[in-house]
Amino acid sequence: MSTPPTSPSVVLLTVAHRVETTLAAALAPLGLTVSRLGLLGHISGVPGVSFSDLARMSGISVQSVHTAVKALVAAGLVRDATARAGAASRIELTAEGTRLLRQAMTAVEAVDAELFGPEADPALRELGAAVRSAF
Repeated sequence: MSTPPTSPSVVLLTVAHRVETTLAAALAPLGLTVSRLGLLGHISGVPGVSFSDLARMSGISVQSVHTAVKALVAAGLVRDATARAGAASRIELTAEGTRLLRQAMTAVEAVDAELFGPEADPALRELGAAVRSAF
């Protein structure tokens, strides 16, 4: 019996699951989830972003973004910089949000080193190099 062909989709899903699990564990001590990290990253990258744009960038519903941003506001990590009622929202990181995002990115760097760095499995090192090269 011959070996079945390797499916890039299955391999990438498997690696993605490992990355997400490892990253979630690294972010947990900071009180962050992978989803919250993504939102903070988008907000940082596009200061003044609207709820609808944030939903599009995150691939989630506007209603879900409203809920998530409300939690981030309550945690003191973001603010809605809208000047007046009825105006489009402008979501921005607070100083605390910026500080936490920096800490989270240090955790991301550690996960990258663990999974794709010099001591990682050779196949994962190669995959990490290919991703860096492509993007």
